[in-house]
Amino acid sequence: MTTEHSTYVIGDIHGQFKRLVGLLQSAGLIGNALEWTAGASTLWFMGDFVDRGPDGIPVIDLVMRLQAEAAAVNGSVASLLGNHEILLLAAYRFGRRSTGLGSSFLSKWKHNGGNRKDLASLKLEHLDWLADLPAMAHVDDYLFMHADAPLYFKYGRSVQEVNVAIKDLLHRSDTLAWEELLEDFVKRGIFYSDTHGEVFVQRFLDLYGGQCLVHGHTPISHMLGCQPKKVTSPLLYAAGRCVNVDAGLHLGGHGFVSRLPFSSDEGIE
Repeated sequence: MTTEHSTYVIGDIHGQFKRLVGLLQSAGLIGNALEWTAGASTLWFMGDFVDRGPDGIPVIDLVMRLQAEAAAVNGSVASLLGNHEILLLAAYRFGRRSTGLGSSFLSKWKHNGGNRKDLASLKLEHLDWLADLPAMAHVDDYLFMHADAPLYFKYGRSVQEVNVAIKDLLHRSDTLAWEELLEDFVKRGIFYSDTHGEVFVQRFLDLYGGQCLVHGHTPISHMLGCQPKKVTSPLLYAAGRCVNVDAGLHLGGHGFVSRLPFSSDEGIE
């Protein structure tokens, strides 16, 4: 087991269990028996464990187990809440109930890549764990958040306020509030703009704290207009104040595990 105390980050998994295992093993974070081998190091997941891939629940089971194993040796495995976790929770909780926009929560989840096997395999321990995930976090000098979207402004003026507000929402049955939260994730890419991107990044950092913002949600290949397999590292942009770690695993990307601090690679081969 390694004795280093590094911090690692991995982006959206989307049910790609085998690729996740390969990435974590290559980074030396887990062993052949899929056990935690990174000692007191920290591993962060950026959300979106499920949908668009075959094995969302096995991914969650692995992360939950690694979280316990890491904690036992003074390490840490932590995760953010992604919009696909919210979609899955909504499909389970509300099913065919109308979203108010002419569809049901179940159909909305299916439209966004929902996997029936994931829904059928959900257990109470999964539901409780997912609903308690934070939406934002401070990690060293970085501000971590799942989406490159302005929605966080709506839910609080600090990381703690945002996390409390969204956690409270997920423990209530206000379908309109759930629908609005899901719709808020649609507006993405706000930091990747020649005219306003750096301004939005600075607004987030000024309000929530941190020197650099880290997100997933939008595949790097979509931002750069390249093939997903060409993406081999994080994308640093907005004058180096913003980092995208979504490797597009569900699109065929190879994926990567990053260690803080991030390098200045351009994100493509």
